[in-house]
Amino acid sequence: MLKSKTFVKKTRSGGVVKIVREHYLRDDIWCGSEICSECKPETTALQRDARIESSLCTYPHYLIPDTNVVLHQIDVLEDPIIRNVIILQTVLQEVRHRSAPIYKRVKDMLHEKDKHFYTFTNEHHRETFIEREPGESANDRNDRAIRVAAKWYSEHLKTFKSISDGLEVVLLTNDQGNKQKAKEIGLQVFKCDEYIKSLIANPELLDRLALTNDEKNEISRKVLFPEHLPLSKIQVGIKAGTFLQGTYRASRDNYLEGTVFVHGEGEESTEVLIQGLTNLNRAVHQDVVAVQLLPQDKWVAPSSIVLQDEGTAKDDAGDEEDEDKALKTSAAEAAKKPTGKVVGIIKRSWRPFCGMLNVSQIKESTRHLFTPADRRIPRIRIETRQASTLAGQRIMVAIDGWPKDSRYPNGHFVRSLGGAGEKETEEEVLLLEHDVPHQAFSQSVLSFLPKMPWSITPEDVAKREDLRHLTVCSVDPPGCTDIDDALHCRELENGNLEVGVHIADVSHFIRPGNALDQEAANRGTTVYLCGKRIDMVPELLSSNLCSLRSNVERLAFSCIWEMNHNAEIVKTRFTKSIINSKASLTYAEAQMRIDDTTMNDDITKSLRGLNKLAKILKRQRIENGALTLSSLEVRFHIDSETHDPIDLQTKELMETNSMVEEFMLLANISVAQKIYDEFPECALLRKHPAPPPSNYDILIKAARSNNVEIHTDSAKALADSLDVARVDNFPYFNTLLRILATRCMMQAVYFCSGMDSDFHHYGLASPIYTHFTSPIRRYSDIIVHRLLAVAIGADSTYSDLMDKHKQSALCNNLNYRHKMAQYAQRASVAFHTQLFFKSRGVLNEEGFVLFVRKNAIIVLIPKFGLEGTVFFENKDKTGPNLVYDEEGPTLTVLQRTFHIFDKVKVTISLDASNIQHQKIRMALLEPMIPGVSVPAEDLEPLSKKSKIDR
Repeated sequence: MLKSKTFVKKTRSGGVVKIVREHYLRDDIWCGSEICSECKPETTALQRDARIESSLCTYPHYLIPDTNVVLHQIDVLEDPIIRNVIILQTVLQEVRHRSAPIYKRVKDMLHEKDKHFYTFTNEHHRETFIEREPGESANDRNDRAIRVAAKWYSEHLKTFKSISDGLEVVLLTNDQGNKQKAKEIGLQVFKCDEYIKSLIANPELLDRLALTNDEKNEISRKVLFPEHLPLSKIQVGIKAGTFLQGTYRASRDNYLEGTVFVHGEGEESTEVLIQGLTNLNRAVHQDVVAVQLLPQDKWVAPSSIVLQDEGTAKDDAGDEEDEDKALKTSAAEAAKKPTGKVVGIIKRSWRPFCGMLNVSQIKESTRHLFTPADRRIPRIRIETRQASTLAGQRIMVAIDGWPKDSRYPNGHFVRSLGGAGEKETEEEVLLLEHDVPHQAFSQSVLSFLPKMPWSITPEDVAKREDLRHLTVCSVDPPGCTDIDDALHCRELENGNLEVGVHIADVSHFIRPGNALDQEAANRGTTVYLCGKRIDMVPELLSSNLCSLRSNVERLAFSCIWEMNHNAEIVKTRFTKSIINSKASLTYAEAQMRIDDTTMNDDITKSLRGLNKLAKILKRQRIENGALTLSSLEVRFHIDSETHDPIDLQTKELMETNSMVEEFMLLANISVAQKIYDEFPECALLRKHPAPPPSNYDILIKAARSNNVEIHTDSAKALADSLDVARVDNFPYFNTLLRILATRCMMQAVYFCSGMDSDFHHYGLASPIYTHFTSPIRRYSDIIVHRLLAVAIGADSTYSDLMDKHKQSALCNNLNYRHKMAQYAQRASVAFHTQLFFKSRGVLNEEGFVLFVRKNAIIVLIPKFGLEGTVFFENKDKTGPNLVYDEEGPTLTVLQRTFHIFDKVKVTISLDASNIQHQKIRMALLEPMIPGVSVPAEDLEPLSKKSKIDR
């Protein structure tokens, strides 16, 4: 059956276009029930005996939730006890439009067989489709469509009365009007909380109920926050310039302060300071907000006071006066910044948060405060009847709303993660807090993997260049199973050298648009934690079929150069290939072969040729202005049984590390040029912006304090300055300077060539760059492989690949995932560092002052790759004997002056007094300063500072 609607639309040129919209209706759509014999199902979804123990519904029943129940009570619906649920097409479409994350969670439940969830396409069923009536809102029409579908189900199931055992359909809605209309047409209907509270022996499910707007627990005594402006007024204000739109970033150190990053073009981007509870006006970290600037005479300076919202819960009436006073104590100390107030919320960025419960001291109370692990998130008030069980556990909580008369947002319990401090629990928290997708790959994803046993086919051989005869080998860190790259070098008949970089052909196995491709695109990158790897692609590919292991045939994408002995490129070509690696070596094994003069086999000769050329390439890069910076990376030796760290050391780099790096860089540059030449509008490239001059201030001051001049006019000037920066009797000085220079750099990012004009990679001194060499662990490289394959005629294109806007959106996700992966890796190192020091008591170690602050020194411990802050005063009181010189910078404590790079000795120990925020603490041992108490702040691993790029 076909319903059609015809209307006309005016074009820009004044013409008229006739538009016909057709809507096909069917009468053969299956209801999904096991008892139905009319619909002739191929498989069953909804069970015949659909019983959930309920005091309200003592009969077997199917649930039909409306849109708002799905959107707001998704945590309840995901519970194993909730099953036999009909998700109407009307509801699914609305959820998809309003919340992509919740839509994905619903789709996951629909694919879970044990849940017995079923999608009924009511919008295409002849008896359930309805037209929108004149004057009826879209929302009211959809509510009516849900009621009509529920009524149809109820009557349809009654036709099988003899076998249905009283089976009913129950509509769940929190809308009072919708509930009343459903009752009037004879439907079984309940509010969601009514139904959940009726379930027998499931108290935990009550905790998961999200509070709705009409469920206030008490009448507040006082309005604490200004009303948020409606979106319509905000949009008018932004257009008129009265309000600014930006992303709110909460302070880690002061819960009464944050900044709003106002998006703009280039130099127009700015930050607005927000101070005080009232001005923050219920903004949560990462919310997109509307801000109104305060008059200039009310602008303030960022506070230097550390304020954590901890301890007992403050009354909703608040202690704003005391808090405002605390903020103002240091307001005159620094230059004032543009200051504003939040007037409205444009987009909430709420997610489930990990943390711990602060159990209320009030006896029998079910209301408690939850403290998130991320200090930037406010504490959340939840209701739970299992507080004694949850005490000492890491749990997840979701925010439901933040009324203007509540000091804290309201939320609900989602699930328990396990005991705080346990390794598995803390690892789960780490991944969740950094939004790292780490669930097991779904069956739909795994269904696109090649069937085993797999082998290279004659068709593969016919389409590829056969390079199995070449002496190809890989060089990687020890224990590496996801081997992306392999190399070869051989002499040609004309006296030149042939060098090949062979990269795993992951794009052969992952085809555009399927579930495997979508999952890899979402994950974006493999995440390497201490002793664990979260793969971007399933293990069958990452550690087997795509891994270029030795003595097995593998599909590769090869970049092959002809070079002379001065490493000058004569010719470059790219080809899909078949290789058979002759050796999988570690950096140390490859170095040993190069250095051992008695070894002259083909693999060793190839390595020596590669190493010789790599040295020339590196010298040429440095001469062109490429930076050689430094960052201390730590490596843990893990106990094979307990999986605890038993030793910690900084990684040592060998010549072979540099050898591999040089050819990966060269391959990336060669491929970048090729795909840009072929596709100037949609090439996926990577750039590294030059830092603003002010970023170098600390580097210049640190060098000058040691009578060394650093020039930062260009990357080459900086590189040349660093090369000659030496201090007598201080061999570590140059390394410290390069570590500091790394801190001055900007983040490298992916971008689409058609959406940007600045391609330059500052750190590598390259006019163009991309990522081609690690497709097992980076999705960016898969896209680059696809572009290159189309460019050389080895594969066909597809629409999204040539769409610069979609490429740009993909780049945004890849940049986000890459950043989150880095943060997760740093947090993993920090946690394992805590485990390492847990059993070691107090250690004394030598270090260097890396930064000097007004009341503290930041100390680097090279042996462990750690840095920590040693304070010389209480957090909110200025010490009488501290003299800070900003020009130096220096800090004088009781006649002892500290400069950047001064050598010190410190004690290191673990402070586990706060189980959620355990810290490694440091105290000054040498030089001794009598009478000064020196508590230390958090330490963090220095390995968090990224290298330039690779």
